[in-house]
Amino acid sequence: MDPGTAIPVTDPGPKRHAGRRPLPSGLPRERVVIPAPTQCHCCGSARLTKLGESITETLEVIPRQFRVIQTVREKFSCRDCKTITQPPAPFHPLFRGRAGPHLLASVLVGKFAGHQPLNRQAAAFAREGIALDTSTLADWVGACTATLPPLTALIKEHVLAGERVHADDTTVPVLASSRTVTGRLWTYVRDDRPFGGPAPPAAWFGYSRDRRGEHPTEVEPSVRTVFGFE
Repeated sequence: MDPGTAIPVTDPGPKRHAGRRPLPSGLPRERVVIPAPTQCHCCGSARLTKLGESITETLEVIPRQFRVIQTVREKFSCRDCKTITQPPAPFHPLFRGRAGPHLLASVLVGKFAGHQPLNRQAAAFAREGIALDTSTLADWVGACTATLPPLTALIKEHVLAGERVHADDTTVPVLASSRTVTGRLWTYVRDDRPFGGPAPPAAWFGYSRDRRGEHPTEVEPSVRTVFGFE
């Protein structure tokens, strides 16, 4: 091509912007209807006929609300034998604890899924008028950790019983006494939905301080080849 020849530039036209995704259909809808006019704004006639409507959707959030559930246990005395009768105390996930299961689940999800340290969660509770010390939240997390092994054992059994188990390991920085070490998070996933399986999907996580081959084989000997140890 001659150096003096001009190169035509094709006009790409107006940029196309992807439309906004619709809001999830499963969210509850609150319908707010603006009062219709009683007369025509042009001629003042009151003979108006509805042609349709336009709907504008706005995504909103309702702040979480704390509440105290008072479980009343009425006490009765028998007029004949003088025996006192009273229903048993309500169940709490933690012994002698006042935290309900939803509050405990919120703290655990915030710490392990949202990566929110307990001191920040305590500060967030304080802004909402709830005084919860970091030490209290730490006690709750420790007690839940000691309470949940039966549930995690069932999840592990369900995941490893699948015909297809996807496995992977991920490095995790662990704060030690004087330095940061690299731990390993072993992830096992069972999802039979793409293959028409009826079993619900689930994931089970294991942790180790290193990547030695003994860790996955302790869980399931058949996963040795998955991680490349053979």
